[in-house]
Amino acid sequence: MSLTPELLLHGYSIGIFPMAEHRDASELFWVDPKHRGVFPLDGFHISRSLARRLRRCGFSVTINQDFAGVVSGCADRADTWINAELRDLYHQIHETGHAHSLEVWDEDQLVGGVYGVSLGAAFFGESMFSRRRDASKIALAYLVDRLRQTGFQLFDTQFLTAHLASLGALEIPRSQYRLELEEALNSSADFTAPLIQLPEGVIQRITQTS
Repeated sequence: MSLTPELLLHGYSIGIFPMAEHRDASELFWVDPKHRGVFPLDGFHISRSLARRLRRCGFSVTINQDFAGVVSGCADRADTWINAELRDLYHQIHETGHAHSLEVWDEDQLVGGVYGVSLGAAFFGESMFSRRRDASKIALAYLVDRLRQTGFQLFDTQFLTAHLASLGALEIPRSQYRLELEEALNSSADFTAPLIQLPEGVIQRITQTS
């Protein structure tokens, strides 16, 4: 099928999302998992070792500074569901303010990041990547903190992986997910709201609620 940005966003709004079989696939298909991965925004697990990394790594974090670089980093693996059509669609909805990236930098090198789609107070995490130890965990910690501070209610991870579960993500039934999605879509949030996100503040806010 060939998707438009409008149809892509409509899919998210009704609880489904597109994937490709692999990077060279010419077709997309909709996915509607029976059990949905979600990240409770008050349930991020920050270990002592991750807290130390946040304090000492020397990385800097930005949002929407290199959306293309983050998507490319996520797609730069042997087994990826991000084909050329999806990359183009994400770039188009990024231009309209419905897709966002969070970047982790080691000086001027992009070493990790995460990107996703936002509608109302729902954030649909798409993919993340890491080129340094713990860079993806650091990206998620900053992302969860930003989502909490800017009014988001639902952080959808689509599927639950062991990596995400170790950080506090869990699975909920499709029926519960759709109820939470409807509630989030009827609310508003602003991913790009100006924030000061320093490591100590991120650690303190997360540990106060987890």
